[in-house]
Amino acid sequence: MTEPLATFEQFASLVRTRRTSLLMDRGRPVPPELVEQLCRLAVWAPNHKKTWPGRVAEFTGDGRARLGETMAADMVAADFGDAGKRDKTRTKYLRAPTMLVVGCAPHENELLDIENRDAVAAGIQNLLLGATALGLASFWSSPALTSAPRVLELCGFDAGDRLVAMIYLGWPDGSCPAPDRPDISISRVTG
Repeated sequence: MTEPLATFEQFASLVRTRRTSLLMDRGRPVPPELVEQLCRLAVWAPNHKKTWPGRVAEFTGDGRARLGETMAADMVAADFGDAGKRDKTRTKYLRAPTMLVVGCAPHENELLDIENRDAVAAGIQNLLLGATALGLASFWSSPALTSAPRVLELCGFDAGDRLVAMIYLGWPDGSCPAPDRPDISISRVTG
């Protein structure tokens, strides 16, 4: 048996320390090499048929405003949200120095399509835990639209891909309390 890389208590502490937070220093960039390290962690998530469905695009600087304008244009084209929601979308990605758009490749088989989405979500959790370990704040937001052709093109994703997450990433500028969590109920069948 190999020695564990971390104790269970260390790992559990990392998991419990992770927070969803937009309290970020907008003026302090996240180095690209840290973003690359985090994205590499995402690839280590379970992926049943090894389809490697994850897609990631990084937006910094003026690219974040371009992302907001592009998403707002997709919302108009899809007749999604009112004018206020679209206006908010135009500037919301400026709340963090780094925005990651995470997408997922589809699969023609329904089960594998679901498994692809699950693999990408598991990869996002790896990324978020890695961010916590590096001392970064992160916030996983659902995209306004999962099918946003202009955003997909801007990201360099395939036209059939779908958006899974908009991840705000930055250095913390404050802290968030731990939210209450329910106890888990486990059903056990022994025979």
